Amino acid sequence: MKNLTTDMTTGNTVKHIILFALPALIGNVFQQLYNLADSIIVGRFVGSDALAAVGATGSITFLFFALCNGIGSGGGVIASQYYGAHDDENVKKTIVNTGIIMLIVPAIFGTIGFISAPSILELLGTPEAILPSSAAYIRFMSIGLVFVSLYNYITSMLRALGDSKSPLYFLILSAIINVALDIILVYFFGMGINGAAIATVISQFIAAFACIVYAYRINPYFRLEKKDIIFVPNLAYKIVRLGVPMSLQFALIAISAMVVQRIVNSYGTVVVAAFTATSRIEQLIHQPYITLSTSIATFSGQNYGAAKYDRVNDGYKKGLGIMVAFTVIMVAVMQLFGGAITSLFVSDAEVIELGSNGLKITSIFYIALGLIYVVRGVLNGIGDAFFALFNGIVEVIGRLTIPILITSYMGMGAPGIWLATGIVWVLSGVTAWIRLFTHFSLKHFNIHLPGLFKNTQAVSKL
Repeated sequence: MKNLTTDMTTGNTVKHIILFALPALIGNVFQQLYNLADSIIVGRFVGSDALAAVGATGSITFLFFALCNGIGSGGGVIASQYYGAHDDENVKKTIVNTGIIMLIVPAIFGTIGFISAPSILELLGTPEAILPSSAAYIRFMSIGLVFVSLYNYITSMLRALGDSKSPLYFLILSAIINVALDIILVYFFGMGINGAAIATVISQFIAAFACIVYAYRINPYFRLEKKDIIFVPNLAYKIVRLGVPMSLQFALIAISAMVVQRIVNSYGTVVVAAFTATSRIEQLIHQPYITLSTSIATFSGQNYGAAKYDRVNDGYKKGLGIMVAFTVIMVAVMQLFGGAITSLFVSDAEVIELGSNGLKITSIFYIALGLIYVVRGVLNGIGDAFFALFNGIVEVIGRLTIPILITSYMGMGAPGIWLATGIVWVLSGVTAWIRLFTHFSLKHFNIHLPGLFKNTQAVSKL
């Protein structure tokens, strides 16, 4: 049963992390093409108001995606630990029970999102000129929520077993289809952002369906027998117990992002368009960090399940090194080419200048962003459910207070929005590192310097 899986409990740490992360990175970049294609095509072919309408929905759709996908991530962590312990029976049961939960949760939140879209947008102070278009976009995304959730569930399971390549192929295909449909529906048929939303939903359906069929036919862990297809209350509780804090972490971040969006909205459509463009760009910047975090989580989960704590520690340190190297490159790119990159989304000179300055500000803080993801990968891999929720609360507090303090009380205005984002990353990164230091390293390693673990035999298992 190992032909399409990777056992990370032996072998070179850096090689495992990089080889696992690269296909996932390519896949995540292609997944971001969904949003990028919508934004670029809508911004270029329809206008900056339409781009603002798409951007005004970002924090809301992220909220519903986060509430669903955290459950899948929790199931993935448990599956990786069972896989590391060579418990094939419970790997299959985890796949089944996570799948049951992932059918129910998106149906609930998709319905809520569809019904409440206009009310939420009004609560956020969305400019009236773009409110109807934004509401329609959210409703289409709510319909597609089940497809996004199913795709992310399957990929979480495959990655937990060390297979980051298989989901990539179908994601590339669906991304190409998404871009093609965007051009057809938005440009040739003149359907505006509704066309972009429809294209995204269709593409998400293709990715989900293809990945499910492939996993069933190719990966032996998905060839379930009748005895495997059973609801196990204790296992479902473990999945929910780990997944809900992850969901809440991202949900709290999404809610706080909605508060930031309200502040952005108060400055008018030019700032909304600039913030939308920079947010889309930084979604791409997040992808290498996200895939590195996922790779470290899988590596940590398997080795934690095998009680090889020294390898968990090694993965953390090597992950930090990889993150720093990438960060140096990205800071240089944003400082030198931020304006040119922003101009891909919109031709308005005022929007481009504001977006370029915003990228120069936030890029200074990328090292803190990278730290968040590296530490999160380790803690998620070892099943630290408390951290996910705690870190989300910290980030919410920062997002609720710092933007208001900087933009209003310190008088920085719109540019303060981007500065506040960077400061929140610092706050979240520091608290994440403190959690890793106190929760994991003190129990499993002799500490000589903060964050520098000495590889010794683990004294106990959490």
